[in-house]
Amino acid sequence: MKSEKEVNLMSPLVWAYVGDCVYELFIRTHLVETTHFKPHKLHIEAIKYVKAKAQAKILENLQEMLTDKEKEIIRRTRNTENHHLPKNADLTDYTYATAFEGLIGYLYLSNQKKRLEEILNKCI
Repeated sequence: MKSEKEVNLMSPLVWAYVGDCVYELFIRTHLVETTHFKPHKLHIEAIKYVKAKAQAKILENLQEMLTDKEKEIIRRTRNTENHHLPKNADLTDYTYATAFEGLIGYLYLSNQKKRLEEILNKCI
């Protein structure tokens, strides 16, 4: 893991890239541990959590528990120019979902495991 100072120097889109993976793994693991679904049904259920609209809503619901530093991470990620246009999502939802993934990736990369767990557990 890198120091928080090193993680701060990374592009927020790198945070989001890692955060996307961390969040999806968290959701998939949660579904496997709490259901007896077969793979196709697991995929269908996971999509409900990981689609842009759902992530944007989660971020909205987390606002009151976020620190000023976390809000700054979200702002930086949301405002980073992304040349990828969403195919199946509203642009606003997509930018807030990317910001959510940025926060998750930042916490993961800077080894803030306890805080990451607190936030992820609020997502389910």
